[in-house]
Amino acid sequence: MTTINGEVSFWWRTLGGAPKPRPALAGSTDADVCIVGAGYTGLWTAYYLKTLQPDLRIVMLEQRFAGFGASGRNGGWLTNSVTGGRGRYAKTHGREAAIAQQVALNGAVDEVIAVTEREGIQADIVKGGERTVARNPAQLARLRAMIESEAAWPHTDWEVHNGPETASHLKIAGAIASAWHPHCARIHPGKLVSGLAATVERLGVVIHEDTRVTEIQPGLAFTDRGTVRADAVIRATEGFTADLKDQHRTWLPMNSSMIATHPLPAAVWEEIGWHGRETLGDLAHVYMYAQRTADDRVAFGGRGVPYRYGSRVDSDGRTQQRTIASLTRLLREFFPAAADVPIDHAWAGVLGVPRDWSATVSWDKVRGLGHAGGYVGTGVTATNLAGRTLADLVLGNDTERVRLPWVNHRAKNWEPEPLRWTAVQAIYTAYGMADGMERSGRSNQDAWPARIADAIAGEH
Repeated sequence: MTTINGEVSFWWRTLGGAPKPRPALAGSTDADVCIVGAGYTGLWTAYYLKTLQPDLRIVMLEQRFAGFGASGRNGGWLTNSVTGGRGRYAKTHGREAAIAQQVALNGAVDEVIAVTEREGIQADIVKGGERTVARNPAQLARLRAMIESEAAWPHTDWEVHNGPETASHLKIAGAIASAWHPHCARIHPGKLVSGLAATVERLGVVIHEDTRVTEIQPGLAFTDRGTVRADAVIRATEGFTADLKDQHRTWLPMNSSMIATHPLPAAVWEEIGWHGRETLGDLAHVYMYAQRTADDRVAFGGRGVPYRYGSRVDSDGRTQQRTIASLTRLLREFFPAAADVPIDHAWAGVLGVPRDWSATVSWDKVRGLGHAGGYVGTGVTATNLAGRTLADLVLGNDTERVRLPWVNHRAKNWEPEPLRWTAVQAIYTAYGMADGMERSGRSNQDAWPARIADAIAGEH
């Protein structure tokens, strides 16, 4: 069986491929709010703006189609991760502010589920929690350190499971222990983003696809098909931000790749387990992430080639053959029972990485400019909170959300080329070396290349 490579993502293929395009912008126009980018961030922002103030004229501009980027390609983890970690916010805003950020993200998991139920969006959601597995002594040491750190914070709710306990939930070859928390749901990313797009259109939002925005200025979004004039202009471009004028060094477009198997036979699932449908990750330096899909496949992801020189992005989701091969080897290493199951689909996407690895929601009332993003792969949940927060900021609503510590957070720009390409290559080469050394099981601490990579990463 031939593996399909690209075609945006497996998620879109299950929906019949790329959707029929919505009309492009047909010349210059006016709006109350212009949102650039029709992924999760833009769609959630439009949804909450319209529900709070239905008479708003909202125009969304999308270069390809709604959900073309990370929103339609991700691993389907609706989880409560604080991008960059609570400790950073505790240092800058105090412990209570950091706790508030965590509580808000916990709540965002349930808010997404509630909206899908309210709006009739069928997104294959199962709230089975998130499991992180350790498969060698060094990973076990990191798991213990993580749990010790998490225990110092409320509202995290982690449980530790030893090897046999882990196997009772999910049988992974070589698993020594795992940690699990309940604040995560598995989703079908394509169904969620397409459902959101249809929902905001029903509310009166106009989405123009096949419309490339080249520059954003106060009150203006310039495109290849005309200019949109608006009191508020929101940038929601995540991994594609570098394509905009003057934004080339704002966020690094980091690549991540995935594969999806053919549906596994019932006998294989009986051996593996995974009946709770929790999401799965590990504690490797170059980590993996996976889910059991609604149609009983394994969707399995990892870094692949982490960054393309000059902030270039992929072509319709195609990934490298060596990445497909390495992910396939790792998947079969995790699940020997699935060793003979074919790989049906492989794809890639980009996520936005700020220099300090911390997400932000920003609003400049005077200039009428806002943006949100830099989620570093945790955006399925964070985009919902960001959309609600941007809606409050634009409308001037005084809520607890507008006082969260990620509001108006700023990170310095990435270094120019070739420095950032060299640095990213060095970081992930070192992390890969460290994982290889740790697989031998001879050490219960981070291998020395990982410590060098951490130093290069700087503020990470």
